[in-house]
Amino acid sequence: MGGCKPCAFLIGLPFALLSLILSLLGAVIWIIGSVVTCICPCCICCAGLANASMSLIKLPVEIVQWFINLIPC
Repeated sequence: MGGCKPCAFLIGLPFALLSLILSLLGAVIWIIGSVVTCICPCCICCAGLANASMSLIKLPVEIVQWFINLIPC
């Protein structure tokens, strides 16, 4: 991370909280997609949807890291 940047953390916090809601939605989509894929393995699109939802789950951490790296103070 490079060092303590409290300004960047505080500016990025509201965006991280918003993306936390999206990550919860991504977790629900991932669970549903995984269950559907286990029940019917011929539905390969559900496996792709479950894998795409993993990026939504990782979103809050990526946003906070992006803000911390973006702001120099």
